[in-house]
Parts: sequence; C-alpha cells; structure tokens
Amino acid sequence: MRRLLLLAPLAVLAACASTTETHPSRTATEQLLTARAADRAVEGLTIPAPISARVFVDDAFFRAENAAYAVSAIRGALSEAGYSLANNRDQADVIFELRAGALSLEQMRRVFGIPEMRVPINDSFNIVSLPELSIYSQRDRVGVAEFSGFIYEARTGAPLGAVTPMIGRYRIRSHKVLMMISFGQQQAQPGEREPGSSWKEF
Repeated sequence: MRRLLLLAPLAVLAACASTTETHPSRTATEQLLTARAADRAVEGLTIPAPISARVFVDDAFFRAENAAYAVSAIRGALSEAGYSLANNRDQADVIFELRAGALSLEQMRRVFGIPEMRVPINDSFNIVSLPELSIYSQRDRVGVAEFSGFIYEARTGAPLGAVTPMIGRYRIRSHKVLMMISFGQQQAQPGEREPGSSWKEF
C-alpha cells in the first residue's frame, strides 16, 4: 500500500493530454496569399455599362480554388464602384460573365550552395533524396490572381464590351542562412494588407 501511495503522484505527473487537429489541403498562409491577390486584382474595377444598370455577376464558368472568395471580391468592387447588384438574371439589366485566368500560388527558391536533389542509385530507379547544403537561400511565395470577363444586355444578349484582365499579386519573402537562421516574413498574417517591410525584400 505504501508503494502504491508513492507511485500515485508519479502517475499523475506522467499523465498527458492530446488534441486532434485537422489537416486541410491548404495552409492559412496559402489561402491568405490568394485572397490578398484577388483583393488587389479587383481594385478600381469598372465595367462598360451605365452606372444605373443592375448587374448580375455570372460565375458559372469561373473555375478556381477559392473561387467563392474571388467572386465575392468582384461583387464587392462593383458595389463600391456604385453599381446595383441583381440576385438573378431576371432582375438584371446587364450580365457580367466572369472567367478566371489564374488564382493560385507560385513559389521560387534561390540557393547559394547545393540545392536539395533526388538522385537515382541503381538501375531499378530507386531514388535517394539529398538534403540542401546551402550558405544562403531565399524563398518567395506569391499569390497570383487574374480575372477577366465580358458584359452583355440581359434581355437581348447584345454585347456591351469586354473587361480587360484584372491582375493582382501578393508576395512574401523569407531568408535562411547556414540552413538554420531564418528571417523575413515566414507567413501571411490575417488582416495584413501589405507584405513585410522593405528590408526583408532584398
């Protein structure tokens, strides 16, 4: 009994708790990069239609990951420009048909040293991965958005004009020295409209 009493506090100290985390397909930083790029692409959006026209935004052919955010950003830009938005085609004077050229990420890495490599080691195509051996490396992650579309009359289908590509980019840059010392912007911060300060951007 005495031994059990002595072991009881140790058992309590050894207890632990764990939480279950989900693993979404894209990180928050990746999502924020494309969202900020979409916001930049639609800044100052205007369309070849009278400001008094009610506009229906047709996103049937707008296909991209995070498309719902981009469509909402376009609707928001039209509203900010003074256009009234129609809930459906029957209520609209003009239709704005959207298409997405890009809404994704680009990544670029510059390495001063030996980059990470995958090397075949025999005729059976077995491959071994060799780690990066660098003095300095730089990593760019860029959200890229490009949208375009055209306008036509809702009742007759007569063309009113095209909307030239709306383009936006949002970049964050990080650095690493001797494969251990990291600095610069490692992730996009919620609510942050501009990337890190200029000294991080060399």
